[in-house]
Amino acid sequence: MMRLPPFTYLAPRTVADAARTLAEHGSAAMLVAGGTDLYPNMKRRQFEPRVLVGLRAVREIAGVRGSARDGLTIGATTTLSTVAAHAAIARDFPALATAAGLVSSPQLRNMGTLGGNLCVDTRCNYYNQSHAWRKAVGFCMKKDGDICLVAPGSPRCWAVSSSDTAPVLWSLGARVRLVGVEGERTVPVESLYRDDGIEYLTRRPDEILAEIVLPPADGWTSVYLKLRRRGSFDFPVLGVAIALRMEGDTVRDARVVLGAVASLPREAKAANDALKNERLTPELIVRAADLAAGPSKPLDNTDYAHFYRKRMTRVFVTRALRRLAGLDADGRADEETA
Repeated sequence: MMRLPPFTYLAPRTVADAARTLAEHGSAAMLVAGGTDLYPNMKRRQFEPRVLVGLRAVREIAGVRGSARDGLTIGATTTLSTVAAHAAIARDFPALATAAGLVSSPQLRNMGTLGGNLCVDTRCNYYNQSHAWRKAVGFCMKKDGDICLVAPGSPRCWAVSSSDTAPVLWSLGARVRLVGVEGERTVPVESLYRDDGIEYLTRRPDEILAEIVLPPADGWTSVYLKLRRRGSFDFPVLGVAIALRMEGDTVRDARVVLGAVASLPREAKAANDALKNERLTPELIVRAADLAAGPSKPLDNTDYAHFYRKRMTRVFVTRALRRLAGLDADGRADEETA
């Protein structure tokens, strides 16, 4: 049986106190809200903090407020179940409600938080194993080793971004508010990530992701499709988030963002450019999907063969755009049987 290592749990009541506590304990401390990813990783000794700074008692960073006209603010400790079921999110930002509702399983969505999913650890077949398994293969550079077992000649880790909500919030133009001992800052979601399997977040060690700020809906529509083997529980092995700002049948702005194909969400900028100021015809959809497949460069480090996941990028972008164009109104959001 895998057991949690010993740790001290601290429960500050405010974001400021949480940031101070995190800074005081330095590298020995980690944040925890729902703990649905952190605790299993601790059992596998991938994380070994001596102090956990709990955020569940910090009431100021939970809940949803605002409107589609002015934009929504979502507290980072708002559960994924709450986000998925929220009427205004489902109506005005449907891709986010879909993505939150496809994370893991109902039980874990009741505990897991939106902020936690944005910051969820990158994943790899060689890393997400028990300590005994990892020891038997000599460990990897992400924890306890010195080489990437996916690409042994590479100087970096290629673990994969595993968040369902990150590509969606990127496509929606969301921003995040970070609070630390030196003050606070608000940055675009895309600025939160870097292309590195180990240091995949730009959040400073003392900072807490407090809120997610969605801009006004303002004519935007969105969709999220997820590839996974099972109909529940599994992390994405491909996520496709697309947001379009429509004017009649013409696309005025577009953001296509891919998840689980790199160590961070990957924006398909060539596809965005192809879609802008064009009518969303079947021919344009095929061309945009071909362009979107370009930045999708999965490696053989998660479920399904990497060449299949690459091919599915084109398929899923096509499906998502057809759905937004009203051509496939009955398709399912979760496409694990593709």
